[in-house]
Amino acid sequence: MEPRVNILGVQVSVLTIRRAVETVEHWIAAGERHYVCVTGVHGVMESRRDPALRAIHNAAGLVTADGMPLVWLSRRRGHPEAERVYGPDLMLALCERAAARGYRHYLMGGAPGTPARLAERLVARFPGLQIVGTHSPPFRAMTPDEDAELVARINAARPDIVWVGLSTPKQERWMAAHRPALSASALIGVGAAFDFLSGLKRQAPVWMRRSGLEWLFRMATEPRRLARRYLVNNTAFLGALLLETLGLRRYE
Repeated sequence: MEPRVNILGVQVSVLTIRRAVETVEHWIAAGERHYVCVTGVHGVMESRRDPALRAIHNAAGLVTADGMPLVWLSRRRGHPEAERVYGPDLMLALCERAAARGYRHYLMGGAPGTPARLAERLVARFPGLQIVGTHSPPFRAMTPDEDAELVARINAARPDIVWVGLSTPKQERWMAAHRPALSASALIGVGAAFDFLSGLKRQAPVWMRRSGLEWLFRMATEPRRLARRYLVNNTAFLGALLLETLGLRRYE
């Protein structure tokens, strides 16, 4: 078990990219089954508002620090080794390892055509990579029959890793609900990684990602969708940390 840091009630794993990859490999070798929440400030604040979502995060095999604020807090709380385990970077690192070791992948999420486009790009980048299926779910809720058919299709493909690109909190709820029915060792929710790695959306420059300013880049490129999310959640996050620092609130 990796050490975890309590950040406003969400137990965030202390990780490096290398250690995250090794953990997933251990699950595959041991036949274990877990899910991974790749979370940042948005995921933490959504979990503050929704106890069920917080419980989903805290039951995950790993909760990776997808944003630099979570990394900085982990370091300040006694873990200088903590790194950002960013969804797209984790996906690339595991695909690189999988191409050499034969792990099988399924891509579930994204708009129509996105997972197939992503599969083409990943296979071109990592020759020998086995992507055994893709699926773009409807924007509406799936019927019970559709859901059962999808589970059967994924299990028939025998993936070791199912990548879930549905955005937070939808992907976390999907993974928790489907973990018992799916035979893959790892379900990993990577949200916008599907759009970034398929080339449909631009990523922030590396310097912005490393300095904790990726949110500003994303808000500028998608203001109608993301401005309220970042302005509200970032402000609420800072306020909650201040209350905790002053000893006025405890988060468990």
